[in-house]
Amino acid sequence: MPERYLIILLLLLAGWRSQAQWQLQQPGTSASFRAVSAPSATIMWAGGSQGTVARTVDGGASWQVLTIPGADSLDFRGIVAFDASRAIVTSAGPAERNQARIYETLDGGKSWQLRFQTQTAGVFFDGIAFWDRRHGIVFSDPVDGKWFLLCTQNGGRTWQRIPPDALPPMHKGEAAFAASNSAMVVEGRRNVWIGSGGATAGRVFRSQNRGKSWTVAETPILAGASSGIFGLRFWTSRHGMAVGGDYRQEKEPVQNIIATSDGGQTWQPVTPVLPPGLKEAIGRLADGRLVAVGPSGTSVSADNGKTWVQAVTEGFHALSCAGNTCWAVGARGKIARQTFR
Repeated sequence: MPERYLIILLLLLAGWRSQAQWQLQQPGTSASFRAVSAPSATIMWAGGSQGTVARTVDGGASWQVLTIPGADSLDFRGIVAFDASRAIVTSAGPAERNQARIYETLDGGKSWQLRFQTQTAGVFFDGIAFWDRRHGIVFSDPVDGKWFLLCTQNGGRTWQRIPPDALPPMHKGEAAFAASNSAMVVEGRRNVWIGSGGATAGRVFRSQNRGKSWTVAETPILAGASSGIFGLRFWTSRHGMAVGGDYRQEKEPVQNIIATSDGGQTWQPVTPVLPPGLKEAIGRLADGRLVAVGPSGTSVSADNGKTWVQAVTEGFHALSCAGNTCWAVGARGKIARQTFR
């Protein structure tokens, strides 16, 4: 390549990277965040440790740090925000210790209502998702060899368990990672997918009728006690991706991303996200670009995962995108916003 073209390419790449820098926020808390939900580019809610919920309605110009009364020992690793006023959070922790709860606010966090709690042995909530404002689903690690699933048809005011007979049996040690609130995702009006780890290979469970019946597919992502699928994202009923790795070996080169074009029936490896290692969440921008985050940084793909460009080395756990604007969260109060140009 002639030298002048190489210089132009490097300058363009440097300019692109400068535009891709996350804008770190100042929420005023040291809580660790693993759940984020952005109903718009300017409204964002995040769930964190010590019973903390962070909220902005003006794109990060100002922040509210909310603590739910009686929940200061809980870790909110699941959150769905509908607008500036309404959000639902789930806490991750052993139900036997009264740490499996669901709360809702209707007034921007001024007050909270406890909508569900259980002390059923083995329940450990991993995530929450809603198809629309009334129909939602919560999932937990398995109880007696099956996922523990709850559904609502009235916006989360009441929850009912999905009969475990509808679910495929799970492998020994198989479970999910409550790392990014994206190990379970929904699409359309009825589709839902759950990614697993803990056994020998990451699997994806799929329902096309809001959890009434399920199928399961094995994937190329390897799994173990600390590894498997961490995050999923579907943008049509057929096209989606899953990311993962090993949280005990965050930088170990692995097949950390896979893709499907048949709704999750089969999965194929694609070019691993750079830098190597664990990826915990993936989002899709309005223009079709993909954004993947993990402990080692953020990468962006403009060609459906064929190639990846590392944007920054800042580490994040969870991601939520609205249009071309994404919000990312991480440990020690880390929250960031970026509009990708």
